[in-house]
Amino acid sequence: MQEKTLAELAEYVDGRVCGSPNVIIKSASTLGRASEGDISFLANSKYEKQLRTTKASAVIVGKENASAPVPLLVADDPYYAFMQIMVLLHGHRKHKKVGISPRASISDSAKIGVDCHIHSFVAIADEAKIGDGCIIYPGVYIGQGVKIGNDNIIYPNVTIYDECKIGNRAIINANSTIGEDGFGYASHKGVHHKIPQTGSVIIEDDVEIGACCGIERGTLGDTVIGQGSKLGDMVTVGHGTKIGAHCLLVAQVGIAGSTTLGHHCVVGGQVGIVGHINIGNNVTIAAQAGVINNIPDGKVVLGAPAIEANLGKRAYRMIEYLPEMRQNIRKLESQIEQIASSIKSESEKPDEEVPES
Repeated sequence: MQEKTLAELAEYVDGRVCGSPNVIIKSASTLGRASEGDISFLANSKYEKQLRTTKASAVIVGKENASAPVPLLVADDPYYAFMQIMVLLHGHRKHKKVGISPRASISDSAKIGVDCHIHSFVAIADEAKIGDGCIIYPGVYIGQGVKIGNDNIIYPNVTIYDECKIGNRAIINANSTIGEDGFGYASHKGVHHKIPQTGSVIIEDDVEIGACCGIERGTLGDTVIGQGSKLGDMVTVGHGTKIGAHCLLVAQVGIAGSTTLGHHCVVGGQVGIVGHINIGNNVTIAAQAGVINNIPDGKVVLGAPAIEANLGKRAYRMIEYLPEMRQNIRKLESQIEQIASSIKSESEKPDEEVPES
């Protein structure tokens, strides 16, 4: 862990200091938990009250705040600046350099790049190719003909089926499966017949796959996870689905087969997306939504079935009033029936006789 002055940190993130530039920063923390020597950040206005009570030695903000009791580091993007400082002060997880364990099972026809660290009980099948600088943890299985690029980290018990392709700098977290057969069956006379899945999975550069994910291989074409996309835990991607670059899929998302997502989409937790639809670029899908139709570029949707967010919010705000509205409607129906009955009774009365003069 490094120590830096606030001035040094400001220079590192291209920001500026309001207050003492000589404050020593040793670590990073949240506004509520920070103590002396910590730097924190304010990126969400709902936490602004904590800025006045924090015990942090400095806070990263997007604009000056005269009421702040501590020195400030003003940056264009406070959260991004915080990330840069976190990496500088703490660094990413360090991986033990073990070389190639004699207890790993590596085919004679597999090719391993330089500076790889392959732990015990890894199994690497025929014709697999591993690039330079890869870290492969215990219990990983890498199938026949798999191609893995440089500087990848593959955590314990990951399974990568045959012929899949992994780019550079990917991270695959524990217990995930890449390239399993897609959920494809032809139902005939009440019996489900398995369809061979002849496609593969392509994971592009800088992708991170969470724990316990399942990425299915395509039936005919490939399943693709685009460059820089990040998948949370327990995400399932169906066969032949294509996810564009720099998408964020939060935990427990399920995407059925042959669906296409554009670039920079954000998909909230527990979203379900049907197969064979197209979702545009820069789309945001709120948590637990059920997506059953195409979504154009730039839309924000929520609900099940998913609809445009502003309409959805109005609809959901009405839910608490539905019981009262139902009672009112019943009262109105009863009143209408009474009025209709009264009119009918009046119409059925015989005309009164006019007396003779």
